Order: sequence, then structure tokens, then C-alpha cells
Amino acid sequence: MSATTWASRALLGLIWLLHWLPLPLLAVLGRGLGRLLHRFGRSRRKVALRNLELCMPGMALPERQQLVREHFQWLGRSLLERGVLWYASVGRLRRLIHVEGDVQLAERSERPVMWLVPHFMGLDIAGVATQLFQTRLVASIYQAQSNPVVDAAMRRGRLRFNQGDVFARQESALPLVRAIKRGYAFFNLPDMDFGLRDAAFVPFFGVEAATLLAPSRMARALKMTVQPVVAEMLPHGRGYRVRFLPAWTDWPTDDAEADTRRMNAWIESEIRRHPAQYLWVHKRFKTRPPGQSSVY
Repeated sequence: MSATTWASRALLGLIWLLHWLPLPLLAVLGRGLGRLLHRFGRSRRKVALRNLELCMPGMALPERQQLVREHFQWLGRSLLERGVLWYASVGRLRRLIHVEGDVQLAERSERPVMWLVPHFMGLDIAGVATQLFQTRLVASIYQAQSNPVVDAAMRRGRLRFNQGDVFARQESALPLVRAIKRGYAFFNLPDMDFGLRDAAFVPFFGVEAATLLAPSRMARALKMTVQPVVAEMLPHGRGYRVRFLPAWTDWPTDDAEADTRRMNAWIESEIRRHPAQYLWVHKRFKTRPPGQSSVY
């Protein structure tokens, strides 16, 4: 067994052990981990600060620094509490996850449903909610991990309820499309920078950001109903809140770029509700329009 494999299995074993702790205690440990990540994760700390400088230029530097410190504490919690999502009993998860809105829309809909789920720290909690509080099979895309031990653990954790399937982003989209046509609901993560392929530069907090056009195009091609979903981690380990918002009645349209602008504007409004829980450590503006230099 290689040193990397051993270390990965040891880390997963620790996460499994920690999931037995009461959530308030695990939340304290997660925030402590976040403080360490903030202190020693210089490169990601710089990315988060730069993102906030671009997105919230009216915010004073000390406020941005405080927001980034808070963000890393939520990030630390999300990492440690992954074990709760992967290993805790269904009964415990049902007690911890508070669902608001029409979670069962996909069950009733005659058209396939796309859930639009931005990258908040509680993203995986929303994934669990779609499997525990409604019966429609769920399809999602995930970023395959270079570490095979971690990748296998992630897949097991997300598929343990036998409620659907996940498809690696690096693979063809055809298996996903076939699953949707068979009746799966699509758990879609629309707000990361994956380069120029099938993307357009549209404003995100006033900054041109490469944003996938695929959500609009897929929803239109497959005649999907689109329902926004937002997950929130509650303070002090009080559990989680997942909001299934009303389905958009006038989205998609025949203008994919206009749809994408509207989608980004909606994500902005949700970020303003809980700014510290958004994934600021991602290089959201990595891809730049022709002639523009890197912002990082």
C-alpha cells in the first residue's frame, strides 16, 4: 500500500469516527479546522480575498478579511461534516435536515426536473435532501478526484441511498441525458468556471465570468422544469436548511445567454443572504475574455 493510499484511508477513517459526535461538537471542531486552513492555506486565502475584492468592491478591506475568515470556518465544517452525510443513519439525517418548499415537485411533474443548486457550503446536504425527502431518481455530475481512494469514498457516500447515479464531468454527457429521459431528476451545479466550452461571458457581481450555457440549453432541449435549490448550514451545529424554491415559469427561453444572465443574478441574490457560505476559494474568474490578463 502506497503512502498516499494509507494516508487517504486514515483520513477517511477519522472522518468516519468523527461522524458519531453530536453535530454541535463536530461544528466546533470544523470551525477550528477552518481557522487552520485559513492560516496555512495562503493560496486559497488569496483567491477568496481577490474574489471578494472583485465582487464586493464597496466592502472595506477589514470587512473582506473578516468575511474570508468566517468563510474558512464554514469550509472547515463542510469538510468534517461530510462524514455525517456519508455515514449517518437515515433517521439522524432526517432530523438534521430541515426542508422548506416543494421538495416533491419532481415526483409530480410530468416533465423532467432540473434542480439548479449553487456552490454553497451545504451543497452536498442538498444532494442528500433530494434523495431522502422525495422518491424520484436523481442524476448528478461530479468532479472525479485524482485520488482513487477519495473518489471511491465520494461515490459511495453520494450513492448509498440507492436513489440515483452520478456521472463524472470528464465523461460524455450522453449517459446523463439518457438518465434524464428515463425519468431522473437532474441535480445541476451551474456556477463554476470550466473554461470557454459551451460558455459565455456574463456578469457575476458586475464582473464578466465564463458561465455555462448548458443549463438553459439542456432545459430547453429536454423540456425540463427548472427549480432552484439552496442549502444552508445552520450555526452552532443546529442542523441544515434546504430551500426548494418555486419553479421558474419563464425559464428557459430561446435566448440561452439571457437565461444565464438571469441565473447569475439569482445566484448573486442568494449569496447576499449568506455571503460567508459561498465557495469563494474557487477561481470563479479564471477564464478571461480575449485580451484580458489573469485577475489572480
